[in-house]
Amino acid sequence: MSAMKETILKTSRFSVERVTHLLPNGHTHSREIVRHPGAVIILPVLADGSVCLIRNYRVSLDQELLELPAGTLEAGEPPVECAVRELKEETGYSCGKMEPLCDFFMSPGILDEHMHAFVATELRPGEPAREEGELISNSILSMAETEAAIRSGEVKDAKTIVALLYFSQFWIANKSS
Repeated sequence: MSAMKETILKTSRFSVERVTHLLPNGHTHSREIVRHPGAVIILPVLADGSVCLIRNYRVSLDQELLELPAGTLEAGEPPVECAVRELKEETGYSCGKMEPLCDFFMSPGILDEHMHAFVATELRPGEPAREEGELISNSILSMAETEAAIRSGEVKDAKTIVALLYFSQFWIANKSS
C-alpha cells in the first residue's frame, strides 16, 4: 500500500502526522499518528530486592502516579545510555549494572513510541537532577508491595505495570533457574 504523509503538529518531544493509505479497493483511509522518538523505563532493584518507584505528578492527568522512572530518548541516543541518565536524574541512583528487560509499543493504534525496559542493579544512592517542573519523590517498595499496588489499582501507569509484571513473571524465574 502506498501512503501520503503530512506533518500536522510538531513539538519539542513528538509530532503528529496524518497518514493516508490507498487501499487495494481504491478507497483512501487516513489516520493521525503520534510520532515519538522512543523512551526507556527503568526498574531499579536495591540489594535487598526492593524496588525504587517514583511518585510523579502528571500534568496531563492532574494527578500523581506511582510509576517506575522513565524518560524520552534524545536524538541518536542509545536506549541504555538514556536509562542510565534518567535513573540518575529522577531517583538519584547510579547503577553498576543496567540490563535489558523487554521492549514493547505503548499504544500502537495511535502512537509509534517504542519503549525499552531495563533492570538497574548494584545501586548507589546520590542526589537526583530532576528537570524544572518535575514533581517527583522516591518510593521504595518490596516486590510484594508493588504487585499489591498493581492489583489494588494504585499503579495505573501501563509501562510500569508491564515492566513490573514482566520482571516478576519472567526475569526472576530465569535468574533462579
